Amino acid sequence: MKVGDITVAYRERGDGELVVLIHGLAQDSRCWEQVQEAQSDWRTVAYDLRGHGETTVGAPQGTVAQLGEDLVGLLEQLGPAVVVGFSLGGTIALWAAAERPDLVRGLVVLGTSSTVGRAAADFYGQRIELVGEGDRAAILAALRDDTAAAIATPDADVDAVADRRLEAIGDGRGYRSAAAAMARLRDEPLTPRLRDIDGDVLVVGGELDTFCPRRAADIMLAELKSAAYEELPDSGHLMEIDAPAAMAAAIRGYLESRSAGESAA
Repeated sequence: MKVGDITVAYRERGDGELVVLIHGLAQDSRCWEQVQEAQSDWRTVAYDLRGHGETTVGAPQGTVAQLGEDLVGLLEQLGPAVVVGFSLGGTIALWAAAERPDLVRGLVVLGTSSTVGRAAADFYGQRIELVGEGDRAAILAALRDDTAAAIATPDADVDAVADRRLEAIGDGRGYRSAAAAMARLRDEPLTPRLRDIDGDVLVVGGELDTFCPRRAADIMLAELKSAAYEELPDSGHLMEIDAPAAMAAAIRGYLESRSAGESAA
């Protein structure tokens, strides 16, 4: 699908109300496979972000706004949807919900932050530099370290997940732009814009998540007008590895609650 200056690749499954799924940094739409299987009675569309997976990179600007406009362009063609975003994807979803409430009918954000501190900004800067150097072995080693730190399950196949993440970032231009967008949240936090979101939001966190700890959720919950928090026990940041069933259940619970509310109205 053509959206602005990029061609967006996506995986579609099921029938019913539209739910759009947005992955995180150094991922692609494949990370939503189990969620799509669990929500087969909804029409789920999981797309690859700019420069990730099979989506072209276009002219990346390194801003959340550009990634949010990509989502808006997608929704303008698919129609209004419940939007579910993980990590970077959640930040993008929050931006779109504040910017175009007519297109975002509901919102679930998992492992998400609306601002980052100095340590996180420095981390993104290091990764931007590393990926820019183009040493694939060094990039894979860094992704493996990042992946291991984001997973709490002791027997997870970290190497397989890291290999998949390396494949997802392609030549790295989309990764560098998305990392720059996240780093900019230190000086340009999205937090004030959360007050512009009127709909119900479910914020999901991992109990053992050190990348987006409970404090990140609390910052968002303090600004959102109508929000609930759900924590996944024994899960690190990569919830689809540590707690795939619980993650899918949290999303399904939100969708069913929303549908029940609309039926009652």
